[in-house]
Amino acid sequence: MQARTILDIRRQYNPRVWFVLAAAVLSLAADVTDRRTQTVPLPQGKAISIDIAIGTVRVEGWDQPDTAEITVERHAPSPAALSSLAASIDDSTARVAISSRQPDNGTDPAYRSDVTVRLPRGALVELIQIVEGRLTLSGLTGGLTASIRRGPIEAKDLSGTVRLSAEKGSIALTGASLTDGGLLRLRTFNGDIRLSLAARPEHARIMALALNGTIQSTIPLTVKDAWGPRWSEATLGRGEPVISLDVVNGTIQLTSP
Repeated sequence: MQARTILDIRRQYNPRVWFVLAAAVLSLAADVTDRRTQTVPLPQGKAISIDIAIGTVRVEGWDQPDTAEITVERHAPSPAALSSLAASIDDSTARVAISSRQPDNGTDPAYRSDVTVRLPRGALVELIQIVEGRLTLSGLTGGLTASIRRGPIEAKDLSGTVRLSAEKGSIALTGASLTDGGLLRLRTFNGDIRLSLAARPEHARIMALALNGTIQSTIPLTVKDAWGPRWSEATLGRGEPVISLDVVNGTIQLTSP
């Protein structure tokens, strides 16, 4: 009876499914992981930067003053391979630089570095660079510049000067707030942009450009799409701060309460 039950279960799945599942289990078993956590001083005016090849980066604002907590987790197929995946946290007077690159600037997905940073909300995130992976941001109010070559950017509760760009991947920012002298600039080559504002702005200059795609907005925009690229704009109040949204192939969605 038991043999018949097993046979019935096996018949429910394509042999290819069993092969993929087995390969996944072997891959997890072979994966070697190294984890390092470090706390560094991050007073006001001191910047932070992150540069990785393959992996996930998560940056979260917290209420601890003048302190950042950094966790770097490396993954590789074997202990010998792990030693070739360099990772460093360079704490100098001007900035904290986090880096993890493969030998010869490689991009092998078997070598991955996942970085999690918790830092004061108003800290300056000078630059985040990712070749392939995922970027998650939340609770930041200082200056922020980030780019990813392949993969999505997911962010929430950001304000200040924010510049996010992706070559091949979507950008989603929810709960964004405009501040005096600030900027929200989101750009992607292949992917969608979704921007949700925390409050309807009284003052703003909004510019949205879609070369091959559409633009949707709950804030009334002047639309120019009779020919060529889709271009939408609006000037509210004194016309600042600026919201700039650009896609080459994709859709722009702007929503506001």
